[in-house]
Amino acid sequence: MPRRRSWPGALASAAMPTDDLIRSFEIDPNALRGRHVRLGPVLDRVVSQHGYPEPVAVMLGEAMALAVLLAGALKYEGIFTLQTKGDGPIGTMVADVTSAGALRGYAQFDAEELGRVTAPGNSVPRLLGAGYLAFTVDQGEHTERYQGIVELDGANLAECAHHYFRQSEQIEAGIRVAARRDPEAGWRAGAVMIQRLPDEGGTADEGEQNDEELDDGWRRALVLLGTCKDAELTDPALDSDALLFRLFHEEGVRVYPAQTLEARCRCSRERIEDVLRTLPADDLEHLAVDGVVGVTCEFCSTQYRFTEAEIAALQAP
Repeated sequence: MPRRRSWPGALASAAMPTDDLIRSFEIDPNALRGRHVRLGPVLDRVVSQHGYPEPVAVMLGEAMALAVLLAGALKYEGIFTLQTKGDGPIGTMVADVTSAGALRGYAQFDAEELGRVTAPGNSVPRLLGAGYLAFTVDQGEHTERYQGIVELDGANLAECAHHYFRQSEQIEAGIRVAARRDPEAGWRAGAVMIQRLPDEGGTADEGEQNDEELDDGWRRALVLLGTCKDAELTDPALDSDALLFRLFHEEGVRVYPAQTLEARCRCSRERIEDVLRTLPADDLEHLAVDGVVGVTCEFCSTQYRFTEAEIAALQAP
């Protein structure tokens, strides 16, 4: 079995960010591609805006890291969305990231049902229940949206994503995802993914032995990825270079510049106004409390208030 060595140093320059990033890498001899995601202040800001209970915050942190990880595998200009829907205590989770690196997320949960979950851990069957995991790529009104849906089949979100790749994409992949609250650094999440794409790494005329070597390299990489601990994925003191070197240096890992991420919601008063304009007058009347219609963004908890006069102006021809 391949073994890892700890590596005390870091290859990254002082200018490279150490948190809130996605970084691509390759394992050269075996023609494998991968990505590494680190979330720190971005995740902490999202969770703090809502004050989620710990099981919800952990699950949402993993969902946001997984969304960035999967989005990084695509070439798109727009929005990548990961969504879960189930019959468990956490009924809905949404995490989306733009191609420019703007990340946001939220969760809807039943506090009473959540209180009945006594077993520790972030098990998908206990917290999400039966349902589905969906991935959507939206590149604007003039392009067709792409969506993939798969059952919530797995003990955790990483296994559910594995199930999607096996069923829908026919791509071999290994994924590790973790999230936790650090006593000093706040909420953090991390994820690593390696992929073996179809026909990657050579052609048939290279011979059967070469194929066997590539198969062996893929299995070694999966074993090495499996040794990655949750604490390593979320350690604020272990930067991206250090973790990837620790995992794959014996295999020959090549890293590429990171794309930074930021917590940024896309809600605005103008967007809310556009939605309110589409609602019938009777619906708006039922929404009003003391003559004021209040709307709260599910992602960032920003509150928007509209008076009777403002509502009337929106309904005017």
